[in-house]
Amino acid sequence: MHRFQATNVRRFQQKADVVTPDTIYWDRLAKPELLKEHSTIDYVDFSPSDPDNFVLTCSVRVQIYNLVTKLVVKNLSRFQKTAYGASFRQDGRLLAAGDEEGHVKLFDTTSRNILRLFKGHTAPVHRTFFTADKLQLASFADDKSVRLWDVANEKVVQTYEDAHSDYIRAGAMHPQASHMFVSGGYDGKINLYDTRIENAITNTLDHGSPVESMLFLPNGSIFITAGGTQVRVWDLMSGCRLLTTMSQHHKTVTCLRLGSDGKRLLSGGLDRHVKIYDVNTYKTVHTLTYPNAVVSLGVAAKDQAVVVGMVDGLVSIKRMIVDSKPSHLTTIKSNHRRKQRKKMAPENTTTHVDHMATTGRKKLGLKIFDHHLRKYNYKKALDSVLKPLYIEEQPEMIVALIIELLHRHGLERAIANRSEETLITFIDFLCARIGEVRFMRPLLNAASTVMDVFDTQVFAYSKQMLAALERLSETMQAEIRLTSELLQLKGALEMIIGAALDNSESATEVSYMEAAKPARMQPSKAAENYVVVVD
Repeated sequence: MHRFQATNVRRFQQKADVVTPDTIYWDRLAKPELLKEHSTIDYVDFSPSDPDNFVLTCSVRVQIYNLVTKLVVKNLSRFQKTAYGASFRQDGRLLAAGDEEGHVKLFDTTSRNILRLFKGHTAPVHRTFFTADKLQLASFADDKSVRLWDVANEKVVQTYEDAHSDYIRAGAMHPQASHMFVSGGYDGKINLYDTRIENAITNTLDHGSPVESMLFLPNGSIFITAGGTQVRVWDLMSGCRLLTTMSQHHKTVTCLRLGSDGKRLLSGGLDRHVKIYDVNTYKTVHTLTYPNAVVSLGVAAKDQAVVVGMVDGLVSIKRMIVDSKPSHLTTIKSNHRRKQRKKMAPENTTTHVDHMATTGRKKLGLKIFDHHLRKYNYKKALDSVLKPLYIEEQPEMIVALIIELLHRHGLERAIANRSEETLITFIDFLCARIGEVRFMRPLLNAASTVMDVFDTQVFAYSKQMLAALERLSETMQAEIRLTSELLQLKGALEMIIGAALDNSESATEVSYMEAAKPARMQPSKAAENYVVVVD
């Protein structure tokens, strides 16, 4: 004999958001504190020696801010034209930045003095990074060349002319080997350099889109590139093999950063999102949303703060909420696992249990109305749920029974030849709950069934019953009118939002292109043919 299936009540329960350790961890970022600059925030970098200080590169200024006070600690305004890519040395004592004139300037962070001025590039220098041994400095410029500078004697060590066929806007230094680094250009190519050999370019890869940002993982065996809508992961140890491609953004990815001591990767894009990936699986574990296109990103040590620079000059600072001491991702994970074990452990037991083994499915008891349904007694099934406890606190039980009765074509039998008090209670429930989205469809069907049943014999009932039926009819008509008005409003909003998005995308594209592509000395053919597309 076929086993009786209990009525499914869980379908109407609100779906809870999936809570993961990363969700718990990153939700501890406080509400953003905002700073406003007058131009696009080109680059953000945190000081390795003082985690409370970070540097912003914006227009002709390079400013060091304090994370706690949000005030400018030092203002390095020694630029005649636009400054680019100010970054700290590994010890935090020196800071290097390029500019639109093709110069690279080296600053002492304690005194604001210019220690070195490197001249040689003929076009704007957008990125500068120190080698792992801190003795040399690499610069990546729009003249399609990469240069290595000696910090001590202010001379060029090596020049790699025509390393790319278009602007070079991205680069990254190997975190352990000072003789290795990579560069990325707007020609979509990625070059791997080894300064120990004569032909320094040891490998050339194709990202497929103009490369906007690059970085190495802490062990140096893997490097990551961002460009277009994709983030690509390359394995340096296996001949620069492509490991995976992540396409979580729907507009250009502009910046990359590492967080959680290198266990998490963060990418920001023009789609106003910062995606957070697990470096072990390269799966998205969390998303941060911002009010405008993200063009620069910085993460403090131990995730104390996430600083984002946007295309309109807005700076968002989200600090991690901590108790007495910093709590990191591993602690959050262990606490999450401990809570899960507590939930699974048996309650009110004093005996020590090493292991619990369960066999088979847990047998669930039937509800009272299920016993009546099993005997096809639909009237008693309806009476068992039309009680104040279910009407006020568990309406999903009543709706689940209504669906089962509709499925069995038994709702007519359940409400026919009933007392007026029971019918009015049932109609009042329909009127009260018919507007809830999760109940609307089954209750509308039930209301239609009620109207059909009593349409031919309405004259036989009292004024109270007639008033209840009129209320039900008016409620149904009100829901129909509301649905029609909402559909009209939806159509109008879609037209307005569509026009606004078209205008904002055009403005974002123009502003980003203006900030990213200043006037150059001599146009390159590859760059002239390149068009930035914003989805």
